Amino acid sequence: MTSPLPSRSAASVLDLAPVVPVVVVADAADAVPLARALVAGGLPAIEVTLRTPAAPAAIREIAGAVPEAVVGAGTVITPEQVAQCRAAGARFLVSPGWTDALLAAMRASGVPFLPGVSTASEVVALLERGVREMKFFPAEAAGGTAYLRSLAGPLPQARFCPTGGIGPDNAAEYLALPNVRCVGGSWMVPGNAVAARDWGRIEELARAASRLTGATGAGGTCR
Repeated sequence: MTSPLPSRSAASVLDLAPVVPVVVVADAADAVPLARALVAGGLPAIEVTLRTPAAPAAIREIAGAVPEAVVGAGTVITPEQVAQCRAAGARFLVSPGWTDALLAAMRASGVPFLPGVSTASEVVALLERGVREMKFFPAEAAGGTAYLRSLAGPLPQARFCPTGGIGPDNAAEYLALPNVRCVGGSWMVPGNAVAARDWGRIEELARAASRLTGATGAGGTCR
């Protein structure tokens, strides 16, 4: 799981910022100004989800025009999508779940990847395969902070980026956990702001998100 990342990242996309914006791009023309607003707000790692036909083009545009951004692909569920996203310039990959075939493709891609888990058995299976960094999804529906806290004791080597149901009201609770390095969310890219191309508002929301730390002040600051 190695890839050239900005020098301020130790070795992992999990350590770039406390929040990874989860972005749905309907029009590739919006990708560059959206990414610039997020980076200006202090959130360099940007997950573009493969939920729209415009996603691969959006990744390509950001990779080519916003070098300060670390653009990745989310909702990756097939080996073919791994290849497509890498060709577009994705610098990390995120999946909602995993299979051995998908895991092999992500490992072979040469960039960091976060396979999705929601149970202890899935975490153990990934640790057995040498993977220590994971996406916990859907975070709130799968047990939230209580579940992740219960995993920290028996499985302290696993590090998580929880996503799903996380917003400004509960993000700090996740970031306070010792096994959480950052969280994923979309509250800083509300659909009405993107539709209005209100990049200033998105930058302000991103700046507030970039300042989040753990509720207890311990762990999970992603700095």
